[in-house]
Amino acid sequence: MSSASSSVRRIAATALAAGAVVSAAALPAAAHDGDRHQQRHPRVEISRVQADSPGREDRSNRSLNAEWVEITNTTRDTVNLRGWTLRDGDGNRYRFDNVRIAGRATIRIHSGNGRDTRTDLFQDRRDYVWDNRADTATLRDDRGRTVDTESWGRRR
Repeated sequence: MSSASSSVRRIAATALAAGAVVSAAALPAAAHDGDRHQQRHPRVEISRVQADSPGREDRSNRSLNAEWVEITNTTRDTVNLRGWTLRDGDGNRYRFDNVRIAGRATIRIHSGNGRDTRTDLFQDRRDYVWDNRADTATLRDDRGRTVDTESWGRRR
């Protein structure tokens, strides 16, 4: 009986060890599947910021529109930004209407006034939004989740 009982224990130990190996091998595969699932969701990011309007800052519309943030869709699919927001560190907020950004495309959001196009949007402000020395641009989706942030300088 003693040898049968030790054989049963060895078989059980081998089965448990095999189960542990299979589980460990399956874990990275499951994590990888999750990564592929995440990649199906839109990936939109803040790609560039021009916080310091070149030239003299005289609050002219030309100067205001030389201050901008670029948003890039890094996927192949068009993304609708309806309800998304772009904020600065002081809480100034721009809310996107029914704006569609094509796959692999970039749009520029200017601070001043202008006529919206496929590639350029205007906040219609009469003052600068982005602090030249230090600020943070935050892009949030229509559910309020942070999609991307871009910071520069040091805020006091």
